[in-house]
Amino acid sequence: MPLQIIRQDITKMKVDAIVNTTNEEMVGYSGVDLAVHTAAGPLLDKKCKKLAPLGLGKAKITKGYNLKAKYIIHTFGPVWRGGIANESIILKSCYTESLKLAVANGCESVAFPLISAGTYGYPKDQVLKFAIQVITEFLFEHELTVYLCVYDRKSYEFSRVVFNEISEFIDDDYIEEQKAVFTSEIECFERTLLPNEIRRRDKLSAPEPPVCASMPAPQRAEYSNAKNKTLAEYMKAMDKPFAWKLFDYIDAKGMTDVECYKKANVDKKTFSKIKCNPDKYKPSKQTAVAFAIALELTLDETQDLLASAGLTLSHSFTFDKIIRYFLQKGVYDVFEINEALFEFDQMLLGC
Repeated sequence: MPLQIIRQDITKMKVDAIVNTTNEEMVGYSGVDLAVHTAAGPLLDKKCKKLAPLGLGKAKITKGYNLKAKYIIHTFGPVWRGGIANESIILKSCYTESLKLAVANGCESVAFPLISAGTYGYPKDQVLKFAIQVITEFLFEHELTVYLCVYDRKSYEFSRVVFNEISEFIDDDYIEEQKAVFTSEIECFERTLLPNEIRRRDKLSAPEPPVCASMPAPQRAEYSNAKNKTLAEYMKAMDKPFAWKLFDYIDAKGMTDVECYKKANVDKKTFSKIKCNPDKYKPSKQTAVAFAIALELTLDETQDLLASAGLTLSHSFTFDKIIRYFLQKGVYDVFEINEALFEFDQMLLGC
């Protein structure tokens, strides 16, 4: 997927470039800067002394030296002063200048820390959302894989209100599910307690229901259509596979292919595979759901799209319940949903 949020030490990332948040002198005093300089080795210190000073919101590039990354992009982030010193403008410049430098140097993958979120004091409840917004805007114009490295949970703050709402939704969903199971078990138990003669009398007085009477309407129709057909005829009448149904939804929504896969956080290579081999492509659940979110489908439409790939949103898994929560809220921002999935340690949307 073009943008991924991961828990990882940025100095261990095997990418084309990592971004180092530093100061005007480009000297590794503390935090990410110190870790990068320590891991890269003394040659980085010598190079940075030659390149300094570094302007606020600007970026410069060096070799990766002893790191797994080929390059290190150094940027000077803002110190938080209550939001009155153009901090957001400077922070946006840090991300965009670093991304431009990565592209200019032929990088296909780049890893960022959460710039200014540590000792520089940028509010942790804002910095992740801000980084996602800026990077997403850039990725709509460029093909690049970007990683946002969150070292630990203390590095950012997920909205407690949203966290509590999702937790309650998951718990309520579980309670309703258990109620349904309990009711079903009670009904089954009551049926077994009926005296034999009552069951026999009821059976004689009531007409035998058709085989498919208890099926949902779509299944009844399928049963009716299938029983008088050969296997070959039945197979021809099957629903469209995932790719063709996806293309239908894209056309119906009036979107371009590029708009769709960008909004879905799916890379160009993956979408090309879908286009080149639509009859055989089978998506992962997170990719299929990502397309449903990008297309702003309803819960029923999402289930329809997933069903074409042999998938479903159940009531049994945390991932599925979180997706249901956002669909019912009418929230169709893949990256906002990914932030919640990340908080609950779930797989992220995209590919």
